[in-house]
Amino acid sequence: MQILIRMESELPLYRQIMGQIIEALAVGRLRPGDKLPSHRDLAEELVVAPLTIKKAYDELEAQGFIETQRGRGTFICARLPRLKLADQREEIDAAARKLLSLAYMVGLEFRDVMAILKKVEGELMQDTHAGSATTKGGES
Repeated sequence: MQILIRMESELPLYRQIMGQIIEALAVGRLRPGDKLPSHRDLAEELVVAPLTIKKAYDELEAQGFIETQRGRGTFICARLPRLKLADQREEIDAAARKLLSLAYMVGLEFRDVMAILKKVEGELMQDTHAGSATTKGGES
């Protein structure tokens, strides 16, 4: 699993971490039963406060994505919650608008955006099969 945080992002760090863990689950880079790094280990790698990682993990645990097993660590839950489209629709719409706006501003056409999406989809599927397990922080 690779986590990249962006200090310039408007999204709080803990939300960036949560989003990337959920994305890794969605594309299969993380699977039920996988162990996550400890708060301290991940905080060191990302160069953030351990409480930032704790907040991300606490939120993910409250949502049913991860579980902490005392003395063993933090793991992806065996039974993952299903995100409801209605709950995520606004976020998906906003991301699509941002993507299209940026693409048009740099002169890309809709077909170019679709080509990029297909390329990214292929890369995500390739990552899923490769089983990437690295974590990085502080990169933009």
